[in-house]
Amino acid sequence: MSRNSDLARLEFIIEMIENIKIIEQRHGGIKNALNDIEGQNAIFMCLIQIGEKIKKIESADLREKLPVKEASSVRNFIVHDYSGVDLEIIEDIVTADLISLEKNVKEILK
Repeated sequence: MSRNSDLARLEFIIEMIENIKIIEQRHGGIKNALNDIEGQNAIFMCLIQIGEKIKKIESADLREKLPVKEASSVRNFIVHDYSGVDLEIIEDIVTADLISLEKNVKEILK
């Protein structure tokens, strides 16, 4: 694969972060979104997609700049323990970790 493939993956990650922001806005905040089954499922799917794409980044240089292990772990936790997902942890991820991830990815894409 090429660097272009990695860059396309990063652009997709930004798209998923933007989707989460839209979901939050439509529900009047992250708490409301996570307490609504549609909002919750949509956010979970976006986080799963972020985890999938980030772990497929091939460039060692890019992988060093990204929370590959953490994003993959979130993906695995949601996929394998769906009914046991702690919504407070997901809220923290969305309100803190995704902001940092978005900033890092946008910096890489510049």
